[in-house]
Amino acid sequence: MNVDIITPSNKLYSGEINSIKVPGSDGEFEILKNHAPIISSLNKGIIRIIDKDNNTENFEINGGVIEMQKNNIIVLAD
Repeated sequence: MNVDIITPSNKLYSGEINSIKVPGSDGEFEILKNHAPIISSLNKGIIRIIDKDNNTENFEINGGVIEMQKNNIIVLAD
């Protein structure tokens, strides 16, 4: 599964991951490989990524949107 986390000023992360947990507008949720397509707004909070080597990275955001389709994830974050 590939993810790109993009802010207005730069790209925070780009790479292959095992999972991503995000602060959705209706509550925190996690996306794993082969998840159904989804588009959701994001609230202020922490994005947690577990990469392909099982290392964890956290990114603090002020909101945004996430789209998952065909194991490609794009996060547009503030």
